[in-house]
Amino acid sequence: MKKKEIDPETANEIKKELAELRAQLESQKKLKKKAAKPKAEKPKKKAAKPKAEKPKKKAAKPKAEKPKKKTKAEINAAKKAAKAAKEKEEAEAKAAKEAAERTPEDDLEEQFSDEQIRNFQIEKMDMDKLTNKVCEIIADFEDKGMLQSDLWKKLKLNSRDGSRLALRLERRGLISREKILQKGRWTYKLIIEQAPIKLESLVNSPCLTCPVEQKCDFENSYPEPSPLHCQLIEDWVAVDFSKKKK
Repeated sequence: MKKKEIDPETANEIKKELAELRAQLESQKKLKKKAAKPKAEKPKKKAAKPKAEKPKKKAAKPKAEKPKKKTKAEINAAKKAAKAAKEKEEAEAKAAKEAAERTPEDDLEEQFSDEQIRNFQIEKMDMDKLTNKVCEIIADFEDKGMLQSDLWKKLKLNSRDGSRLALRLERRGLISREKILQKGRWTYKLIIEQAPIKLESLVNSPCLTCPVEQKCDFENSYPEPSPLHCQLIEDWVAVDFSKKKK
């Protein structure tokens, strides 16, 4: 078979087309290679270390102001004010204490004058006999004294009359009153000051029948008769004391 001859123009066109096809193939290969290779990750930048904060400077302390010196007048005024406050506090404390210790007898004492108390009378009663009886009862308790409420019950007197009678006897110096706390209440205890003279105390006294009674005197010296060195009186007192002791 005879080979067909190709004219030079056709041959050149074919060469150009082939060259273009090769170029396209080469470019496609390069693209595929690039797509196949994984992109290397760029190393991350290290985080910057936080800068150390500079220590804050301490705030300067405010300077304490020096107290101003007080004048003499201010010092004296302060002393007077402190003294007045103390006196007021003491007065209030005293008033509170007196109010807490106040009794009905205290109110009665303020209501009547000294003259009204001294001349006090209980209707249909002999005040002298009543006075002696009260003193005799209180005298039996000696220095221990007796609660006035117990005495009024014994004499069947109300508290008002009994309180005024106690004030009357105190004014005359026969008894004294002592304020005490009894079962949570303030009251008075009566104490004898002048015991009444009892006729029984003179019974069998050797002085009543003594033959030398007129010559007997405290100023006499022995052997002259004197109660200071009388054997009869000594014997009588000893017998009387032994009877009371029994």
